[in-house]
Amino acid sequence: MSDMASGTARWLLLARISYVSSLVLIPFWVLVIDADSPYSLGFRVSLLIPLLLPAAGLLKGRPYTHAWSGFIASLYLLWGATSWWVSADERGIASCVIVALMMWLLASTYYARHRGRELGLGLKKQQNKT
Repeated sequence: MSDMASGTARWLLLARISYVSSLVLIPFWVLVIDADSPYSLGFRVSLLIPLLLPAAGLLKGRPYTHAWSGFIASLYLLWGATSWWVSADERGIASCVIVALMMWLLASTYYARHRGRELGLGLKKQQNKT
């Protein structure tokens, strides 16, 4: 991390904190708070699998993983916002989850952008030959 600019390092730290927060809050909500759900425990646990997919890359600071993990954060964000809207009893935990997911999405996006530039990654511009 010594070759990383301080702004990029801050985005990485925020992305890691918000991802781990999501990793704690979402299972807590699904397995503890919503324990009387009509869905089976196996089904509820299977809903958590996508949350675990980017764990290694996010914690290691891989820009590509941070970039695509936004799709996973967006799916959970949609679920959290829908739950917030339809269930007044769960608005407290839903609000916490939404904040954590928004921070994860934004911080990972900015980290991927800044770190990618530092490493010289990205799409190459095609030269117009006329």
